[in-house]
Amino acid sequence: MASTSIFWFRRDLRLNDNPALLAAIAESDEIIPVFILDPRQIEKLGDKGKAYLAQSLHLLDQSLDNKLHVIVGDPLTVLKDLSKKHNATSVHISASYEPNDSNEDQKIESAGVKLVRTGSPYAVAPGRVRKPSDDTPYRVYTPFYKAWSLHGWRKPADKPKSINAVKPGNDARAFPDWKVPNGVKITPAGEAAALERFKYFQKNGLDDYDQARNLAGIDGTSKMSAHLTWGEIHPRTLLSPLGESKAHDVFRKEIAWREFYADVLFHNPHTETGYYAPQFASMRYDKPGEKFKAWCEGKTGYPFVDAAMRQLLTEGWMHNRTRMVVASFLVKDLHLEWQLGERFFREHLVDYDVASNAHGWQWTAGCGTDASPYYRIFNPIEQGKRFDENGDYVRKYVPELAHIKGIEVQEPWEAADGYSKGYVKQIVDHKAERIESLARLEEIKVNKPAYPKD
Repeated sequence: MASTSIFWFRRDLRLNDNPALLAAIAESDEIIPVFILDPRQIEKLGDKGKAYLAQSLHLLDQSLDNKLHVIVGDPLTVLKDLSKKHNATSVHISASYEPNDSNEDQKIESAGVKLVRTGSPYAVAPGRVRKPSDDTPYRVYTPFYKAWSLHGWRKPADKPKSINAVKPGNDARAFPDWKVPNGVKITPAGEAAALERFKYFQKNGLDDYDQARNLAGIDGTSKMSAHLTWGEIHPRTLLSPLGESKAHDVFRKEIAWREFYADVLFHNPHTETGYYAPQFASMRYDKPGEKFKAWCEGKTGYPFVDAAMRQLLTEGWMHNRTRMVVASFLVKDLHLEWQLGERFFREHLVDYDVASNAHGWQWTAGCGTDASPYYRIFNPIEQGKRFDENGDYVRKYVPELAHIKGIEVQEPWEAADGYSKGYVKQIVDHKAERIESLARLEEIKVNKPAYPKD
C-alpha cells in the first residue's frame, strides 16, 4: 500500500528551493499538495492581494500538472479530513513565525495532527541570531546584520526531479475567482515571473543598486517583495549570486532588513499593531478626518507624497523610498498614529508582510527599533527634488501636474500655471507641522529615546 503525506502550501508557493516539499516527497510514495483558503486569513487581504494570490495559485497548479488541492475551511478540519480520506500519516510544512500562524500550528498539533517542519521563509529563521554576550535577541539592525551575515545560510535546495501527486477531486478545486480591480495593474504573480524578474534585475539593476534603489522614477529596485511575501522565490535564491561589491552588499542588507523585522516580531508579537517603544503610545495624536482621507487618496498637495499614494492605489505596490516619505507625512505632518497607515498599506499592498509592514511603519514613526528616529522628519518637497529630480515619477502618477517640466513639478505653487489642471492646494504647512511634531515629542519627555544598546 502506497504511503501518503500531505504538503501544505502556505507562503511558499514554489517548487524550486523548497526543502519542506523535498522532505514530503522523500518520506512518501505520493503527496497531496494542498492550499487551504482559511476565511479568517483571507479577510485580512485587500482586493489587490487577493487577485495576486489567485493568480499565484493557478500558476502553482499548472506547475503541479493541475494537481493542487485548494480547499476552503478551517485548517485543522481540512487537514484531518484529508488525512483520513487518504490515510496520510503526516503534514509537511515550511515553518511560519508569524504570530497568528504559530498559534494556529500549535492548535493543530494539540489536536493530534503531526506537523513536520522543514525550513522557513527566511535565509536565517527568526530566533536563530542572538547576541553572544548574553544570548538575547538583537534590538538594533546593524549588529543584527553583522551577526546574521556571520551565521550564514544554506545554498538553495534542488528542484524536485519528479512529484507523484494525488489527483484532486472536484471538491478540492475551490480556486478563488478574485479579479484585479478595475483601473489597477498589479505585478505578474508566480514562481516563473519571480525567477524571470530576478534574472532581469541581476543583469540590469543589481550592480547599480546602491545608487538606483532610491530613485523613484526609474526601475531600480528588484521588485522581489511580492514574490517573497508569497514564497514564489526564497531569499536564499536572491543571496546566492551576490558578491562583495557595495551594490551587492546594499541589496544583501535589504534582505537582512526583512529578516531583522521578522526576528523582532517573533520576539515581540504585540508589535504587529502595538508600540515597540511603549512611551509613544501616550503621545498626543489627532483623530483621522478629511486630512487622512486626502492622504489615502493622494490629494495632500505635496506632489511626491501624492504620486506615491496613487502608485499604491493603482499598482498595489509603492517604491521603498516613497514608503518612508508618506509614512513620515502621515505621522509627523498630519499627527496621526502609524497604525492607520499600517492598516491602509495592508489593505492595498500585494507585497504585504506582517513584520516588514508593522516595523517599517514604526521605524519611520519613531517608535520602532532605530535608536533616534523621531527627529528624522522627511521633508516631502526636498525628498521629491532629491529622488525624483526630473519629476518623471510625479508626472506619471499625478496627471494634473504632467504639464510642468523637470524639477519644477515638485513645487507647483511656484509655477504660474501650477494649479491650472486642478491639482489640490497643500493641506498642511510642512514647516509648521514639523515644529508641532517636535513639540509633541517634548510633551512625552523623550529627549533621549529609551532603547537599550546592543
